[in-house]
Amino acid sequence: MINQHQVIVEEIKVGISEWKASTAPHRLITLGLGSCVGIVLFDSFNRVGGLSHIMLPNSKQFKNNGKKGKFPDTAIPLLVEDMVKLGARRSAIKAKIAGGAKMFSSVGTSFTNNIGERNVEQTCKVLSDMGIPLLAADVGGNKGRTIIFDTQEGIVWIRTLGNHTYEL
Repeated sequence: MINQHQVIVEEIKVGISEWKASTAPHRLITLGLGSCVGIVLFDSFNRVGGLSHIMLPNSKQFKNNGKKGKFPDTAIPLLVEDMVKLGARRSAIKAKIAGGAKMFSSVGTSFTNNIGERNVEQTCKVLSDMGIPLLAADVGGNKGRTIIFDTQEGIVWIRTLGNHTYEL
């Protein structure tokens, strides 16, 4: 028998180079954050949240940059726009980020070296330029991460290899 007060929580997957906005009581989840960065935005007053999974630091480095979710300079403004459409106030939005790991030690081209670090730097720059406070970050290192974001409570969980889960 189901409790009449039990809320069914829908889990919404956010893939690489995607962003999604939602209202409570949903969970937004992104998997496979290596050098990529997951960006959680949340308006706690209106319980509107969003999650973006970016993979490259800056859209201006590429001529063919049609996939706007790949880059923080294009994905974050679009995510904010979608959140505002759902009732968020721009001035109330706060951020948490995770990812930006160095997954491969000193292999690859100069472009791939420190890509995680550059993703984090550019994400922080875009957030700062937009006036969005960064409340917490779990970045760097050499481990992959999964983000689970509860839009009801505004809680962000990070899961690492071996299923170690902690709140950000």
